[in-house]
Amino acid sequence: MALNDDALNLTPREAVPTAQSVRSQKRRWKPALLLVAILVFGGVVVTKFLSSAIDYYCNVDEVGVRSGCEGTRRLRVQGAVDEGSLKKAAGMTIFSMSFNKKTLDVRYDGDPGGVFQECIPVVAHGRMVNGVFLSDRIEVKHSNAYSTENKDRIDKAEAAACSLPKL
Repeated sequence: MALNDDALNLTPREAVPTAQSVRSQKRRWKPALLLVAILVFGGVVVTKFLSSAIDYYCNVDEVGVRSGCEGTRRLRVQGAVDEGSLKKAAGMTIFSMSFNKKTLDVRYDGDPGGVFQECIPVVAHGRMVNGVFLSDRIEVKHSNAYSTENKDRIDKAEAAACSLPKL
């Protein structure tokens, strides 16, 4: 029996991609891209949550002075609303707050509502921008959880507050 030269040809041949193999390669990228998108989204959510969970707590006199109370980061600032400083304009509440004879100008977008008024201790959440504290949240001292956790701060703030009747 004679052997055919083509029967013994062992040289590699180029693979011709079939339509099915091209589709399966494209399908492999879709789950990988979806997984990457989910991880990026999850990372952004966790970062935002953690950054808002670590607002530094400072008194007005500590802003820009104490470590952690730099004006470049998000802060919770405690002080008493100064008498005669409360103004409302263009949907903003503008006031100054003081603690240990230091004063800070505050701008709050909206109306704090509730029992917010002059001469009471408050905690403003926000950032310093051009020497003004831009607040996006105001807490008034009447909160039981705040009062329990921060009794010494409330006592100091009340001692420094105006002589108006307390709530």
